[in-house]
Amino acid sequence: MMTEDEPTLDDLADERDVNDWLEMFWGSLLIVIGLNQLMHPGSLFAPVTMQWLGSGVIALGLAWVGHGLKDMAVKEIRTSLVASSPVVSKRVVDYGLIRDVLLHPDQYGKFLLEAYHRAYEDGVLTQDEHDELTLLSAALEIPPRQAARIATRAAIKCAVQDGKVTTAEMALIEGAMQAANLTEEERGKIRDALDDGIIDDEEKKMLDDILGSID
Repeated sequence: MMTEDEPTLDDLADERDVNDWLEMFWGSLLIVIGLNQLMHPGSLFAPVTMQWLGSGVIALGLAWVGHGLKDMAVKEIRTSLVASSPVVSKRVVDYGLIRDVLLHPDQYGKFLLEAYHRAYEDGVLTQDEHDELTLLSAALEIPPRQAARIATRAAIKCAVQDGKVTTAEMALIEGAMQAANLTEEERGKIRDALDDGIIDDEEKKMLDDILGSID
């Protein structure tokens, strides 16, 4: 999920500025002067000394040209990466979901369950995701305890998708169960049901009894 601190194309896609072109120009000029000094040392100093000075001028010119080219290349790469990165794309409001929520208030639990499921899919619940889900449940007027029970169901659903409940997934489930104020007996039943990573029909009924069914 994108935050306000994340970069956008406008922030990172720098154009090649005047300084880069000036470095290219002056660097090229120094190279020409240096080459001329190598071929025509003049009589100010000994020819060998003048040629060494010419070589130094050429080296300085090459450094300036290289620096200018490097800056241009870096900015071009940054522009390409930012333009193709999904992280910097603007969030699109799902107006279809908003419409469905307004038209079917009896299905608020399903919408919140789906939102929690998406957040839990990667096995991590970030603070931003937690805050957004809290705001969503408040907007849907779902009491915190009921929202926590829905979160528990979503965490369980994500955990058993691959038939194996990992330590991280179990930690998410434990946190959701605690927020839902489940008794130790209820938590124990859920832990036992998750031992084999599969929820059978009898265990589904048990979850409905503890967490409430979502029609």
